[in-house]
Amino acid sequence: MKRIILTGGGTAGHVTPNIALLPRLRQSGYEISYIGSRDGIEKKLIQAQGVPYYEISSGKLRRYFDLKNFTDPFRVLKGFSEASALMKKLKPDIVFSKGGFVSVPVVIAARRHHIPVICHESDLTPGLANKLSMPGATKVCCNFPETIQYLPKGKAVLTGCPIRRELMEGNRTAALNLTGFTPGKPVLLVMGGSLGAAAVNQAVRDALPELLKRYQIVHLCGKGKLDESLNGTKGYVQYEYIQKELPDLFALCDIVISRAGANAICELLALRKPTLLIPLPAKASRGDQLLNARSFERQGFSMVLEEEHLTKDTLLNAVEELSGNRQTYIDAMERCPQSDAIRIILELIEQAVS
Repeated sequence: MKRIILTGGGTAGHVTPNIALLPRLRQSGYEISYIGSRDGIEKKLIQAQGVPYYEISSGKLRRYFDLKNFTDPFRVLKGFSEASALMKKLKPDIVFSKGGFVSVPVVIAARRHHIPVICHESDLTPGLANKLSMPGATKVCCNFPETIQYLPKGKAVLTGCPIRRELMEGNRTAALNLTGFTPGKPVLLVMGGSLGAAAVNQAVRDALPELLKRYQIVHLCGKGKLDESLNGTKGYVQYEYIQKELPDLFALCDIVISRAGANAICELLALRKPTLLIPLPAKASRGDQLLNARSFERQGFSMVLEEEHLTKDTLLNAVEELSGNRQTYIDAMERCPQSDAIRIILELIEQAVS
């Protein structure tokens, strides 16, 4: 039996593409293991899939001053030692990395043991973790055509993003039962990513009385970010995080407000959901979400509202414009050719292990 190790973590966006690969990997006869962090979101998500999960130490490589910058390098070294021991124990034929800082020691350990590695970069420009991993990779997959210029020559492959099949199989009636909404009124889905988005949450709640006049609202607000005072508000439901019922909520919603994480927006593209993107601002990140959002805006898939300009009024105006031009965005997404990312990645994996 062929053996594969999957790795990646920190946010759901570093995990869900790996989950999307699981059915085809199993169908192709792979024995699958996962290496992740001890306390990241990936642990719960992967264990729910029945995949053996192995923990290693991990540290974040920051571009800014933080006292943890003095201790995290030792955690990374420990993680490399633990990953190296797992390579000897699990004896994988290949490693597939979705990024995040936990993946770096895994990729380095794999190359030290002469195990081929395939990386996937979701964002338009590579993140630091993937920059450190790419020299040891056999191939580097990406979502955006613009990304190829930033990747090593001869390694870059435009695959698109693996999309979980179950996202396409949502049940609208089940979502109506879950939310208690009525069938005749449009539904707005608000997503701040697996960690939530405080600024988006606040703007939506400030605008809630006006929004509820036209929409029913599903608000995925992130762990610890529920507003208990809004419980019981007619036409409004809030959840910290949704996993199993997410396909049903996608089937129910008419328009979406979202951060601009690459995996999330690729899923929304595949589902043909007109979206108002509010990217994480450059001052709070390396600017990858802003680049992702602008690429989708140029292609006519989404509207963009930068967080620096986010107020109750700008949000209401943008939602109104998005709703009024909903079909235009759907038509643009319909014209976008969809690559079979899972098939392409599986072919790369097969080539690397043969």
